[in-house]
Amino acid sequence: MPLHFSNRDGRKKLAPPQMRRLFQLRYFEYALFILALFLKLRYLHNNLKVSNIDMNRLDNVIAVGSIMLASFWIFWLYGRARTIALLLLNVLLSGLIFADLIYYRYFQDFITIPVLLQAGQVGELGESIMSLIARSDLWLAADIITWLVVLIGLAAMQHFASRRRKVRTAPSPQDAGPGHAWMAFDELEAPHAQPNSTDGPVFPKAGKRPLRRLLTGFLAFIIGYVMTMGPINHYKNTWAGNLFVGNWWNLSLYNITGLLGFHYYDGYRYAKERLSSKPALTREESAEIEGWFLDAAERRNQPNATFGAYKESNIIVVQVEAFMNFMIGKKIGNEEITPHFNRLMEESLYFPNFYHQTGQGRTSDADFSSNSSLHPLPTGSVFVRYPHHEYDVLPQILGQHGYKTAAFHAYEGSFWNRNIMYEAMGYDRFYSKKHYVMDEALGWSLGDKSFFRQSLEFMTGDHDQHRNKPFYSFLITLTSHHPYQLPASVSKLDAGKFKGSIFGNYLESVHYVDAALGQLVEGMKQKGLWDNTILYVYGDHDNSLRDKQDYERFLKKTLSDLDMHQIMNQVPLLIHLPNGTEAGVYDQPAGQLDMAPSLLHLLGISTESYRMMGHNLFGDGERFVVLRSGAFTDGQVYYIPSADLEFSNGQCYSLDTRELVNTEICRPGYNEEKLRLSISDRVITNNLIPQFR
Repeated sequence: MPLHFSNRDGRKKLAPPQMRRLFQLRYFEYALFILALFLKLRYLHNNLKVSNIDMNRLDNVIAVGSIMLASFWIFWLYGRARTIALLLLNVLLSGLIFADLIYYRYFQDFITIPVLLQAGQVGELGESIMSLIARSDLWLAADIITWLVVLIGLAAMQHFASRRRKVRTAPSPQDAGPGHAWMAFDELEAPHAQPNSTDGPVFPKAGKRPLRRLLTGFLAFIIGYVMTMGPINHYKNTWAGNLFVGNWWNLSLYNITGLLGFHYYDGYRYAKERLSSKPALTREESAEIEGWFLDAAERRNQPNATFGAYKESNIIVVQVEAFMNFMIGKKIGNEEITPHFNRLMEESLYFPNFYHQTGQGRTSDADFSSNSSLHPLPTGSVFVRYPHHEYDVLPQILGQHGYKTAAFHAYEGSFWNRNIMYEAMGYDRFYSKKHYVMDEALGWSLGDKSFFRQSLEFMTGDHDQHRNKPFYSFLITLTSHHPYQLPASVSKLDAGKFKGSIFGNYLESVHYVDAALGQLVEGMKQKGLWDNTILYVYGDHDNSLRDKQDYERFLKKTLSDLDMHQIMNQVPLLIHLPNGTEAGVYDQPAGQLDMAPSLLHLLGISTESYRMMGHNLFGDGERFVVLRSGAFTDGQVYYIPSADLEFSNGQCYSLDTRELVNTEICRPGYNEEKLRLSISDRVITNNLIPQFR
């Protein structure tokens, strides 16, 4: 039926021919939907700001095809149902794009199914999320708002038009009310009309031409599938052949599949992982993994003077939130940013080339890798995905050797699934938010100064009850968490030219944490713990601030790609041994996987029977650090992978000259890096440690 408008006398007249032709284009609204979603995908891509990833013509084809694959089924609906479905699908996909954009701004990654299993944590991110939203992000909702305004306008026009009609009988339900706003969309489906009729529109039955709608939907699916899979298969058959096997990076997948294609594949991969039974490892695979661990244990367990030198010492490990290495020893104005850490370095071991090895699990990954000496997973958090698998973890091992073990974190115990995971890791106690008095509310929870003070009370109280037992305490700080907002009454650092910026806020937060660390040391001395306790302090991950200009202004020098990559991946490590022995600066590369075997070495506990991948920091031999992204260093070279994970497209640097060298020089390290990540992933996902025991 042609589109009608009402005259003042209530009679209907045909809309202008131009408007009739416009609305009679059956797929006009669908074309607008495709265009709107395509522009949103382009907006997201332009905001990623990733080098070496450009959206070319084939990527545009993939984007349009993937939108069609998400929406082909709407052609099976009729009239207003189809319009409503398009609107709801638009809202859903726009929300997904927005969520991915915000998540990427913080984590430099995309949301995956395992991450969604942790969605309960998103509500806790509150202020962090708000600080990541840009005004321009409103464009993601502009078309939806416009669409709703048009529908409301049509409803209002029809409502007022019906009131002006002067008829003897009351208008039928079809001729009045807000529902009339959908008339235009329903009438598009009507193939026949009576232009001169004054009896109102005649709506055809919803089942009109169902076969044509069915075939149209299938045709849209086929077109979308070809547009999506054609270019992807082209990429797979050329330069991206190995991307879907072995270790991969989500950003590399996005570079091939586009955003919606990435989520299609992630859903497929997750379903395959969960629903299909895992094939048993072949004898060759088991022998390869077991042989690698035996060789690693032999290299690691070389006796020297430090083996068992601190037997039965207490251990306090402090994992500091977003604590990065670039500002250690630095000043802003005339004030040191980390004065207490700097003083403590003088009587401790300090590792300036210590790397965080986290993935999507961030803080939980640092926790897991440090205590288990295994790599985190490429997607999601081990704490959430595999909490019931078995690992050779530090608290469990120390518990078997007579230690009392406890974890301390003044936040919700369910966050990162810690309640479940800490029990599985063998901790005797987990002190969460419910155990602390909130007498210094800062940021996410309790301020670190009060956190350290109360934690020491818990430690010494437990120690009194078990006086003949040494203890292992694992503390996780929180105050220096993104978005780094301290009240003026607490902030004691003048950030100078960075004042008021998020970078300046970060420096102020770190300065506060440093003061809290100083109070922790004083508290340990007052309680008689200092002379018989190993203090191990390290950062968990980067600060999620990647504006190169801020770092250049702060460090007062131009930074290369190598400089920035190291800045974003290096976190400080400080180890204070009783009586300040072994103090000094150790330039060898090290990583979070090295914590468990190194502490066990100091206590005289052999790691020969444990499946650990880290090095002993107090021994000799190789130093090879692998990051979850596929980057690695051995102290001589530093390899940065490309977005497509093609080895030859990566960057191989000499750390002596800090210049690019022939990529083939990094080939042996690249092969070893792939092997290590693969072994770690298989150990975790297949729960291999019980078999090896």
